[in-house]
Amino acid sequence: MASLINIPNFKGAVSLWQNYWLACLLGLIAILVVVQLTADYRSGLPFGWDIRVNCAAIEAHANGLDPYYVKNLKGTKLSYPYLPVTLDIFRPLCAGGVLAGHFRDIYLVVAAASALLLSSFSFSRWSVRDTALKWLCVFGGFVGFEWTFITGNFAIVSGLLTAVALALFFQASSLQEQGTENGNPIAYYAAGAVVFGLLTSLKIVFFPLLLSFYLFPLARRQKILLIIIAAVCFIVPILASSVFYHDLFSSWIAAISGRIPGQHSPASESCNPSLLCLGQTLAENAGLDHDKLIGGLFYLLAVVLLVLGPLAGSIIRLVQQQYTPHRGSFLKRLDQLLIDNPRFAMRTAALSMLALYLCAPRLKEYAYFEIAIYAAMLVVDLPAIAMATVFTAGIVVPMLANGSHYAFVNTYGQTIASLFCFEIFLADLRPSFVRLGKVGAIATSAGYPRESGA
Repeated sequence: MASLINIPNFKGAVSLWQNYWLACLLGLIAILVVVQLTADYRSGLPFGWDIRVNCAAIEAHANGLDPYYVKNLKGTKLSYPYLPVTLDIFRPLCAGGVLAGHFRDIYLVVAAASALLLSSFSFSRWSVRDTALKWLCVFGGFVGFEWTFITGNFAIVSGLLTAVALALFFQASSLQEQGTENGNPIAYYAAGAVVFGLLTSLKIVFFPLLLSFYLFPLARRQKILLIIIAAVCFIVPILASSVFYHDLFSSWIAAISGRIPGQHSPASESCNPSLLCLGQTLAENAGLDHDKLIGGLFYLLAVVLLVLGPLAGSIIRLVQQQYTPHRGSFLKRLDQLLIDNPRFAMRTAALSMLALYLCAPRLKEYAYFEIAIYAAMLVVDLPAIAMATVFTAGIVVPMLANGSHYAFVNTYGQTIASLFCFEIFLADLRPSFVRLGKVGAIATSAGYPRESGA
């Protein structure tokens, strides 16, 4: 029977069929994304309420008013949520009303720039296919960009900074794998840490993402130094706001904590698509007493049992399989595994960033634009079935959920879709170790030596 089948031709036919149906599916999803964004662009509806708030706050500050009191803002009932120092940093963006009047066109360009930055590097190889997949994920993933596009939120800025930081980190990793004579990888790592620290200062709840730096393929002291650099850059805007904008800093604290009566505050908002609000909603719908306390417990269980616990468990098992205990402490073995497998290390760091972002207690709909940026780095290396599942669950399902008449589905469609996609990425952790190890071996045989010191 085996003699009647040409095995290489059979495998080639199967591969061709997989490529064909996957290309058709992704093409249909891309068309869906383009149609949806085009409809939003041409709708003529008064979108961009967040950008109007931001520019109104900057204008109020320029006129000597306190921008954290909504009564001082023209044409909005929403509050300004960013640090006082950003009032001067963002002022050029709102100058002349160009951004407020043309934010849709500008946001499309900025999102394209983010996708272009992500396309400049790859875990395994660079190809036109991978570039197209990253662009599709950035513009369509979890409908995060669509929400940014509709609201005009400055999440577009943090998304661009995220892409810049990732590009710097992966450029550093590439230089490190090729050999330090081709450049200074630590300088790129440090620059990425600076950008990442400043980025998290825009949205303080994402500060824990700095812990993901420990998964970089570096010696432990260098990783700790990067975390310190990023933490300092996180703290600097806060200190600058408290020192140079003392009165406004007090108003900012009062505004975000809901202590200014009779106005909007992030603390008083209805539930957003986060794991914390999902837990509270489940507790409330179950009719449990002390629903906020029980909801917080559900949130902690989800974080530990569905996200961080499985991620940590997978990494621990991998380290134990690769290095025996006589090689030293667990952290020493982990450091050695990451240095020996730099491509896998960077992929694992990106996965941990996505995990920590997903665990944030407050996630607005537009925040999923940044989750889509992390997902874009992870999805291109998946096998065909897993890739098709991620793009379907990460783009089509949230789109359908947004149009649902069921409040639960409409609110938490993004949350459930991103959690499902994370589990797929996590299931690929061990296969990616083997897959990227082979790619790294090919790169090494081509003349790019790996760094092997701890």
